[in-house]
Amino acid sequence: MTGDSDDSAGKGERIAKRIARAGLCSRREAERWIAAGRVAVDGRVLDTPAFAVLPHHRIVVDGQPLKASAPPALWRYHKPAGLVTTNRDPQGRPTVFDRLPPDLPRVMTVGRLDLTTEGLLLLTNDGDLARFLELPSTGWTRRYRVRVKGRPDEAALARLADGVTVDGVRYGPVQARLDRQPERSGGANAWLTMSIREGKNREIRKLCAHLGLTANRLIRTAYGPFQLGKLASGAVERIPERVLRQQLPHWPGFAGGGDRSGPAGRSQQQPKGKSAGNAHRRRKP
Repeated sequence: MTGDSDDSAGKGERIAKRIARAGLCSRREAERWIAAGRVAVDGRVLDTPAFAVLPHHRIVVDGQPLKASAPPALWRYHKPAGLVTTNRDPQGRPTVFDRLPPDLPRVMTVGRLDLTTEGLLLLTNDGDLARFLELPSTGWTRRYRVRVKGRPDEAALARLADGVTVDGVRYGPVQARLDRQPERSGGANAWLTMSIREGKNREIRKLCAHLGLTANRLIRTAYGPFQLGKLASGAVERIPERVLRQQLPHWPGFAGGGDRSGPAGRSQQQPKGKSAGNAHRRRKP
């Protein structure tokens, strides 16, 4: 079954997006499922993802009717050090998805934390929401507690507020303050609080190195209005919908407009033996 001109000319929603929003898999994997003949619409097997579906269409995947999409949701996760923020790691290292509770829906990360960085990692079941929260135009601050080896110069920290170029890369304004100098009696580590907005690759570590410091522990404590608080390491907690709506009054998913493409919550009854697809992969600070 090829795309109908009536359904494909800007009307409805692309079939792969619809399957992804139902949470069965990623959009790319949905396209592979379609190419493999695993998806039918109104009794006819599709042979192309270039097909737009409307509310009245009956979609079947592997012989099972496609369930309704779950509402967008956001979770706080306290990521421990030693986990990579990918769905699968070629080196066989444990991932954040290996450690999530088994009853959690299919989720993706908002942004990314590197292997050794700890703290707040937001999870969502909605691809559009993840992209919205990652946009530089959202302007949300990412705040970190940073342990460094060395003795920070407070004047140099203050100058980061004007932005700085390091190895040809321009970093925007960074708010940095000294919380605690090393103990004079042999201590080697100081603690800083650093707040960034861009989240370039390994930004905090590179800025610390630029100041002659070695960052040896990073803990993200806030992502915009969402705080790590006292959430225990490895714990996951859903953000109440009323809070989410209060903090995201202009997100189209709540405001009632915009493209609502992207993965949504995972059904608890996925096709047997099929992959759930990959999580989004983003730059690390």
